[in-house]
Amino acid sequence: MTSTVHRTCPLCEAVCGLTLTLDEGGHVTSVRGDKDDPFSKGFICPKGASLGRLDEDPDRLRKPLIREGDLWREVGWDEAFAAVKAGLDRVADRRSVAIYLGNPNAHSMAGALYGAPLIKALGTRNVFSASTADQMPKHVASGLMFGHPLAIAVPDLDRTDYLLMLGANPLESNGSLCTAPDFPGRLKALRARGGRLVVVDPRRTRTAALADEHVFVRPGTDAYLLFGIMHTLFAEDLAAPAHQVNGLDQVREAAKHFPPEVVARRTGVPTAVIVRMARELAAARTAAVYARIGTCTTEFGTLAQWLVDVLNVLTGNLDRPGGAMFPKPATEFGARRRPYQVGRWKSRVRGLPEANGELPVATLADEIETPGEGQVTVLLTVAGNPVLSAPHGDRLDAAFERLDFMVSVDPYLNETTKHAHVILPPPRVLQSGHYDFALLGFAVRNYTRYSPPLLPLDGQPSEAQILARLAMIASGLEGDLDAFVIDEMLRKAAETPGSGIEGRDVAELRDLLEGETGGERRLDLMLRLGPYGEWAGKGDLSLRKLLDNPHGLDLGPLEPRLHEVLKTASGVIELAPPQLIEDVERLRGRLEEEPPEIVLIGRRHLRSNNSWLHNVGPLVGGSNTCTLQINPADVARLGLDGQAVVRSAKGQVTVPLEPTDTIMPGVVSLPHGWGHAGSTQSVAAEHAGVSVNTLTDESAVDIPSGNAVFNGVPVTISPTGVITAH
Repeated sequence: MTSTVHRTCPLCEAVCGLTLTLDEGGHVTSVRGDKDDPFSKGFICPKGASLGRLDEDPDRLRKPLIREGDLWREVGWDEAFAAVKAGLDRVADRRSVAIYLGNPNAHSMAGALYGAPLIKALGTRNVFSASTADQMPKHVASGLMFGHPLAIAVPDLDRTDYLLMLGANPLESNGSLCTAPDFPGRLKALRARGGRLVVVDPRRTRTAALADEHVFVRPGTDAYLLFGIMHTLFAEDLAAPAHQVNGLDQVREAAKHFPPEVVARRTGVPTAVIVRMARELAAARTAAVYARIGTCTTEFGTLAQWLVDVLNVLTGNLDRPGGAMFPKPATEFGARRRPYQVGRWKSRVRGLPEANGELPVATLADEIETPGEGQVTVLLTVAGNPVLSAPHGDRLDAAFERLDFMVSVDPYLNETTKHAHVILPPPRVLQSGHYDFALLGFAVRNYTRYSPPLLPLDGQPSEAQILARLAMIASGLEGDLDAFVIDEMLRKAAETPGSGIEGRDVAELRDLLEGETGGERRLDLMLRLGPYGEWAGKGDLSLRKLLDNPHGLDLGPLEPRLHEVLKTASGVIELAPPQLIEDVERLRGRLEEEPPEIVLIGRRHLRSNNSWLHNVGPLVGGSNTCTLQINPADVARLGLDGQAVVRSAKGQVTVPLEPTDTIMPGVVSLPHGWGHAGSTQSVAAEHAGVSVNTLTDESAVDIPSGNAVFNGVPVTISPTGVITAH
């Protein structure tokens, strides 16, 4: 006997619908794309196809572990939580507690709903996450321009006529801060309807190979290139904003310092190409500029992200069909904070500014190692592996050994969780409900879908219950966390004019909510109050409707809504935020600088999503290997053969070479998430590779956002056995 079930894939940002076949024991026997999903329409990638293998990975932890010296002991849940309570009860000063939230939290319903209450319960400002190793520059730039860090404009892929893409490789990443299942098909459709795709990247990636034009650019110089384009728009009187803005004269003045002929020397992009791209952007019927992680994880990441949207504004393409638009997610409701601020507090040791309530992960080791009041001695990690994902991971590896107490919520004993005193494993994927609270806010078409749990928990607490229990332990309170949060949300909504339930009784509304779990009831509340919800009077959306439509619901194309999104104090787009105009001076100071002889960049693989997918057999090997991509001219010039030693200011690795003319001379590339030597994960250990973050520098950050610098890292390359001075 078999059954067919449907759910959203939780393994990347594309939110594809899957059709799974389960045998009578609940084992996945096949995975296909869900052809009835109105957004993904049957698209599937190798990660989604391997969901069953990941779900049943024999190396996943099934029970909590407590470390006693160098030995691990399986325990029951009551004993595990008692050990957590005992550890936290010993903390006299909550300033010594830190929390790290890893990338999978963005793909987890529990992470989205219970992360904030857990942070509040811990009572600490030492909050770190994968965001400052990835996209924080985009949040900061959007917050300063539009008044909210989640007001992120995405390219209207299905209607645009011209797409300029920098530092993004969606044919392998499946999209990032741009939720678009079948990104390859959408780009092909763009070209098929006569549109033009231009990709700017130091590598000729799979995406670049698909494009009408690929432009090589030196890593870390994207802000210069974008300024050169802006200079041309102003110089040729091509700038025509369609919205009211503040700061037009200031950005015009700033652009004067970056003429294309000067920028060309710094970026490696010919002057004529820079000028032509500016003219094409201005002349296109509709156009969008989109940039991602390759531009975020650089020394001037926030400036690059800011300039992306400045160009969208100047060409009249912001908030219009075919341009860069703001999605309307089904769970968006309530007042947004204004005005947006960065640096409300700073890190203890290096004085790095807070952004979005977080401190830069690049300073986590400082906070653990440096004695003094507020020194971090207790750490909680949730679904993260910063030893492999944070800059100078070797230093973090050593720092974690110094902690007095560490708790990890994670399905694996890995490079980070091996330092924990208690590991609390969440249940399998198919035992968990799934709703993409974060990712649907970046979708290129408005859409919603909920996947209820497919298999029973069999006595194991859900991930939501684990996080809720931790929050209650940390707060010292007892009771139902979900009930408390729901009542608070209802109370605020009932006090908010225009919410649709203003003045109504909280108890009466609470009784109307549906759902088998607290998380489902919270989802039901958010859907009902959202822009398509039955309580908001704008539709009939609720949890019940999603359960009755297991393939998801199409909510229509993106529509202009800047007036709804804009939350600046002035009520208009702030084109020239003072913090960013100030950072332009730093950029100017580096304009004439000679680039390093060789710099290192990262690399994305289609069959990988950070370190946690390296223990699935079908997803490793083939093209998904840890090699150093290098131009053949550099191989010959440096006398290399087979493998080489890569050195930086922070460390060195020996790695096999992959000579290829798809990478520009003077640039080498290592994929992220590897370095599993000695791992207890059997498949990962067989394909260990090396960690690129042995080489990255935790002292190098993007100043406005604190984001770590992973692209444009100066390195030297030498044959194995040869010692060179660095």
